[in-house]
Amino acid sequence: MSHPQSAPARADAGFYALLVGATFLMGSSFIAGKILLGHGVPAILLVGWRFLVASLATLPLLTMARVPLRAQLWPAAMAPRQAWTVSLIGLLQTAAVMGLLFVGMRSIPAAAAAILLFSNPIWVALLGRLFLHESLGPARVAGLLLGMLGVALAIGPGALLTGQHDALFGELCCLASAVCWAIATTLNKRAALPIGGLALNFWQMLIGALVLLALAYAGGERWPPGFGAREWLWFAWLAVPASTGSFGLWFVALRRGGATHASGWLFLAPLFAVLLSVAVLHTALSPLQLAGGALIGAGLWLVNRTRA
Repeated sequence: MSHPQSAPARADAGFYALLVGATFLMGSSFIAGKILLGHGVPAILLVGWRFLVASLATLPLLTMARVPLRAQLWPAAMAPRQAWTVSLIGLLQTAAVMGLLFVGMRSIPAAAAAILLFSNPIWVALLGRLFLHESLGPARVAGLLLGMLGVALAIGPGALLTGQHDALFGELCCLASAVCWAIATTLNKRAALPIGGLALNFWQMLIGALVLLALAYAGGERWPPGFGAREWLWFAWLAVPASTGSFGLWFVALRRGGATHASGWLFLAPLFAVLLSVAVLHTALSPLQLAGGALIGAGLWLVNRTRA
């Protein structure tokens, strides 16, 4: 005997399962990246190879659609000049965001890097007001202020006062990474490109990866010798499940629940990064950083729940 309410319940449960899976994989990328950096893999080289593999692993997901692959990667409505916009998004979203993130993560905990990176929606809301003339109600303004206060607490004065310049540099790199992500998001919204999200993700990962690899090899970066099977497994996890898998699940969640509903759950990614950092890396955040993360999460909730 059928129950009319069961199908929507299952759909909702599936939507939330996709969100949890995507954000868990996003959070795990910080742990895998920190482990590989600790084994001597240069940051820019690591990010370049990560996203080259991830971009190629995206192609099978694109072939699963009913639309031909070529039509997805270059839709008929795509003007040649829009290729420059796609390239710029790749430079910002992959090369700048992930390059800065991994450079910063060399000197700060993975959990702190995740908290700073995922302050991104705060900066998206601010840039949207400045450049896209999006309205900001009282709740969103409160969310912005809470988020900015959370970022200030997450960075804190400790590194500056104690002379830990490497840690301060790492924190500022991760914050710059979040701002670059927000700029790329704002550019994407303003450009309104006639290309699907997964296809755009393929191009931005591929373009960013090629630029990073060129910079890495030009700068003399090389893969460290003595790289064992365990390290290769961590790299495989970083490149495929934590990159291609997380983005694939995220885009499916966007289609099922909408960007507005899904984006408010991005705070789960730094939460998973914190929990996994404690469990796998045995690291902990300071009370100020934990308070900053909580304020950023509250700010994200306010910014996203009142979005039109």
